[in-house]
Amino acid sequence: MAQRSPLDLPEGDPFGPDNLPYGVFTTSDAPHLRKIGVRYGSHVLDAGAAAAAAASPHAELLGASSLNPLMAAGRPVWQAVRAELRDWLTNPAHRHAIEPLMHPLATLALHLPIEVADYVDFFASEHHASNAGKIFRPDGDALTPNWKHMPVGYHGRAGTVLVSGSPVVRPHGQHLPPAPPAPASPAPPRPVFGPSLRLDFEAEVAFVVGAPSPLNTPLPLAGFHDHVFGVCLLNDWSARDIQAWESRPLGPFLGKCFATSLAAWVTPLDALAAARTAPPARDVPPLPYLDDSAAEPGGFDLRIEVAINGHTVSRPPFSAMYWTAAQQLAHLTVNGASLRTGDVFASGTVSGPRPDELGCLLELTWGGRDPLRLPDGTRTFLEDGDEVTLTAWAPGPDGVRIGMGEVTGHVVPAAS
Repeated sequence: MAQRSPLDLPEGDPFGPDNLPYGVFTTSDAPHLRKIGVRYGSHVLDAGAAAAAAASPHAELLGASSLNPLMAAGRPVWQAVRAELRDWLTNPAHRHAIEPLMHPLATLALHLPIEVADYVDFFASEHHASNAGKIFRPDGDALTPNWKHMPVGYHGRAGTVLVSGSPVVRPHGQHLPPAPPAPASPAPPRPVFGPSLRLDFEAEVAFVVGAPSPLNTPLPLAGFHDHVFGVCLLNDWSARDIQAWESRPLGPFLGKCFATSLAAWVTPLDALAAARTAPPARDVPPLPYLDDSAAEPGGFDLRIEVAINGHTVSRPPFSAMYWTAAQQLAHLTVNGASLRTGDVFASGTVSGPRPDELGCLLELTWGGRDPLRLPDGTRTFLEDGDEVTLTAWAPGPDGVRIGMGEVTGHVVPAAS
């Protein structure tokens, strides 16, 4: 029987011609030569070699060792390159030249696809924010007074953004020991130093900035399409005990910035055109620069699945996010902050209204009160050896599913 060509995909393959996500790979015979690849089914096209063979005007961009030069080129170039890639992969006239440039995905090493410039993480799910508020402030308001007026966020550390598959080392830090029975006159709490005991995952979606923007130039909501190149899954690992102690009064710092896992594949924004959806109804009118009532639908219908050691624990719906990515980008720049190619801004934990739609163990176990039952035992928070995997898909044209590159991370013991 003749071997199936890597260009002949099974019907409904989620990594078909309507998707075409970008990544960076190396082969075993040239482990130091990073190349831009485009995933197509279970294979990867060497995009630089294909562009050179076709004498493409974009050969230099696709021959780079990261996506940053292509991302910086701007939306007209992104669309032109995407059209070329689709033609090379689907037009029979190119089959003879393209087939030898297809590599089996399983044989490749994947790398961080972008050079990360800045990393910002938001807090855009009302369900997650409300649940976290109830856990941390059981006698207070679930949401802080500012939450429905602006997308709340924090500035993370770009240098600890890791490609999917990288080990995640349990971090050290200050945290409070478990509280003893309360005496009549409790002494002020004293922290201890050591490995985090409450390590958590956060299922998130990241947006990757391509075209930069000048300093002191706020972007309107409509600027989203011109500046955002693509979308990735992201896991914002969190040391909840370190975070709880240090966030008095400022926000996350050491409890967040030890590791952030990013998928190896960037889904182009245009691949998600059919997944656009209206955000949930808002009961507080946003200020004019965030008012998207007359704009195109700003949400995305991404169906996320979270697994711990191969066992599905949650299916958070991204369509439930209160603040959209376009609003986050407008808020990020409204004070005059500039954008750089390679900036990453993340959605914050994705959670839905149902118990099986919660995007972190903090919510799934209600702060550790209600252990999660898994086939290999119970969990309140992550244990050494645990592996967390996020996968997702989105509706595409004509009923096709658009697959998102997975993001996975394996927890290893704290360094001695």
